[in-house]
Amino acid sequence: MQFEPIYDNGELLLPKIELNMTLNESVGIITDLKRKQLLMNQFVNHSQYYLFRAGQAEYMHLTVEELITFLIRVTERSDRVAPLMDYFSLKEERKIRIKNLTSSKRMYVTLLRVFFAHQPIIVLEEPYFYLEEGDRRHFKRILDDLSKEKQILILTSNLEDALISCDLVYRLNESGFHPLDIRDSEEDKQEVQEQDQANIILQKISTKRNGKLILFNPPEVDYIESVDGSILVHVSGENYDCALTLTELEARLLNFGFFRCHRSYIVNLQKVREIITWTKNSYSLRLNTAKDAVVPLSRSKLHELKVLLNI
Repeated sequence: MQFEPIYDNGELLLPKIELNMTLNESVGIITDLKRKQLLMNQFVNHSQYYLFRAGQAEYMHLTVEELITFLIRVTERSDRVAPLMDYFSLKEERKIRIKNLTSSKRMYVTLLRVFFAHQPIIVLEEPYFYLEEGDRRHFKRILDDLSKEKQILILTSNLEDALISCDLVYRLNESGFHPLDIRDSEEDKQEVQEQDQANIILQKISTKRNGKLILFNPPEVDYIESVDGSILVHVSGENYDCALTLTELEARLLNFGFFRCHRSYIVNLQKVREIITWTKNSYSLRLNTAKDAVVPLSRSKLHELKVLLNI
């Protein structure tokens, strides 16, 4: 799968991307609305892709059973309705008109069109956005089955949605196109412990979100804070839990240009754009990040910071 670069007034919005996709492996791309649309537009008029766009609607006057019957007929499949209703977990809703379903169930029924798609590659934009937990589980099960014979790409702006449904996750933003290092927490817990015991120099920052370990390169991190006993690692406007203490992180990140600017904060000095003086004894650091962030700077740390920055 290949995407051509797109520029807007000299700004590179979409770099050239070559994405290798295989069966039994769903791929997710986390990006913003504009870039999602640019990606989707590159699939139009290509017969090998089935596209599902966010907010897509269904035939509201049909019952669930009538819709499934219709989809079987138009796609010329040999499936029978009753077994499919069981497979989709829709036996109780089979006689309900789609317009009378809950918003989550209505979207879930609409998403079932991907099951009937004949194209070898399925591209979905925000498939989980409107789904409640039960419908999410049902649809993920269907996608897992489909991935055995089709390639699946999910475009979303929500990290959790990508994590629950994708084996490989990439981030696409103004910094380019980069993979997220994601591992199942149970599988890699022992590996992380062994690295700690061996006292290996830290090359990744281990965080946890949605039951998975996510490993970041230190330069990706904007800042780290301690909130009510929890350690949060901030990356591109989102935060991730970390099991290490601020003191441990400070020691490990010292050689990567990080600075303990406050008893509750560690900041990546490469991201600092401005030192803000509020009063004679009150200071903050404004960061040049995806979402404009401001972190406190202790008065006792001001002189040390100026020495580090040679100002």
